[in-house]
Amino acid sequence: MKMRDPEMLSRNMNNKLTERRQNRTMGTTEWILIFILSMIWGGSFFFVGVAVKEITPFTIVWARVGLAAIVLLAFVHLKGERMPGSLRLWAAFLVMGGLNNAIPFSLIVWGQTHIDSSMASILNAMTPIFSVILAHFLTREEVLTANRLGGVLLGWIGVSVLIGLESLKGLGVEVMGQFAVIGATLSYALAAIYGRRFKGLDPMVVSAGMLCGSTVMITPLALLLDRPWELSPSLMTIGALLGLAVICTSLAYIIYFRVLATAGPTNVLLVTFLIPVSAIILGVFVLGESPGCNVFAGMALIFTGLIAIDGRVLKRVNRKLPKTDRV
Repeated sequence: MKMRDPEMLSRNMNNKLTERRQNRTMGTTEWILIFILSMIWGGSFFFVGVAVKEITPFTIVWARVGLAAIVLLAFVHLKGERMPGSLRLWAAFLVMGGLNNAIPFSLIVWGQTHIDSSMASILNAMTPIFSVILAHFLTREEVLTANRLGGVLLGWIGVSVLIGLESLKGLGVEVMGQFAVIGATLSYALAAIYGRRFKGLDPMVVSAGMLCGSTVMITPLALLLDRPWELSPSLMTIGALLGLAVICTSLAYIIYFRVLATAGPTNVLLVTFLIPVSAIILGVFVLGESPGCNVFAGMALIFTGLIAIDGRVLKRVNRKLPKTDRV
């Protein structure tokens, strides 16, 4: 009787487990939450654009994460939950706060003092590209496939077309601002991978802990470098800060960790492709703007990329094809 290779059996079991996980991770609920998250974070570029005219970068980040932390701690208390007492867990919150808030928020806000929001949103959409590559090497579940890589590239091209290729003409101008936003996308990708360790915790507790860690990190920088007590923001700027803190941070991260726990880092970061789409939708219905042909072409590329990354539609089509035509 021929013995089966234990290593091969283990590999087959892992492949089946990975396939089951991928099949169940992106259900209808997760896609709805990702679309909602894209609408929320799409507004953050607008709020930052308003606030940066009167407030210095570190102060914007400090107000954003500090106010959001207070809001979420209050909700945790009202919900009857308790923040964990483990020093090891709080150290993890601190790392997550740096990777997902303090570092990228500071880089993006500073970057937007040198480049416009359109360019920032295009560069921000590089996040899933870093996520797909890093997750392949740093996790066992996120395998780099041709569908995933092709879908990510299609999505990024779609974002560029949607915003307008003329926005890329200034790519060589204000290089430091562009590299700042690219650095933020790398930090976001690392944060999504690191954040998987919080899968068993309440998303609201994780969000509150992470934002507390972010506040601790950013407070010395804001106080020493920006001297926020000397600023005199207008009511519009204060409103933008409240929007950033309550909507684009507190609410957004509750949704973010909910999707991350079930969908994985690559899937949750697909939201960066949809943020420009949500900005266009808000412009049409709120500002009465009329989108051009590039908008619809960009959206088509983005959704094609999402279908490729999700993989389920392609698998169904592949099953129906003759074996000789399958890919």
